[in-house]
Amino acid sequence: MTWFATDAVDGPHANQPVATTGASPDEADAAVVLAHGRGATAEGILDLADEFRRENVAYVAPQAAGNEWYPQSFLASIDANEPHLSSALALFGTVVDGLAAAGVAPERILLSGFSQGACLTTEYAARNARRYGGVAGLSGGLIGPDGTPRDYDGSLDGTPVYLGCGDRDPHIPVERVEETTATFRDLDGDVTEQIFEGMGHGVVKPELDAVEAMLDVLLDGGE
Repeated sequence: MTWFATDAVDGPHANQPVATTGASPDEADAAVVLAHGRGATAEGILDLADEFRRENVAYVAPQAAGNEWYPQSFLASIDANEPHLSSALALFGTVVDGLAAAGVAPERILLSGFSQGACLTTEYAARNARRYGGVAGLSGGLIGPDGTPRDYDGSLDGTPVYLGCGDRDPHIPVERVEETTATFRDLDGDVTEQIFEGMGHGVVKPELDAVEAMLDVLLDGGE
């Protein structure tokens, strides 16, 4: 069965496939959406599911057209990344909506991504603020140049948020991670930020442990 109506997405990411593993969305107790980085694939980031495999969880990863969500740096002007950015956000939203239609409400969905996928994930969550099962941005942050207004509407209503990044990441300035943390706190998110000394661009075990812990809390029904 096709859960995700990607043919309804406008722009470059229309009709893109969505990879899945784990439980079927209509039988899952929770879901994890995984957004891959530039040059990577949906199937590749689904390998992360093996790091925190849990019963009755659907793992879902949309595939970016051309293996990138948008063409320029996430620090470039918003217009420089259009129409790709709007199309990518629409595809991400289609996945969330498809899960909800299958019976997995947003408060049971953990949104996550790495690198360019982390930027997409955090920007989607900020633009569509509501209670989610969690938001995890690994080596990423909100999109746009310095000085971009962060006047997002809505409330994350206590959503757990995890932001992890290295202090020597050549692509993600620590200042942007800190700005993302402040923005999500303003949106009523329960934010944990970890900056790893001496780390470049990648994912380390403490970050995976943090996502795993968020998933366990979600499955336990706790806060």
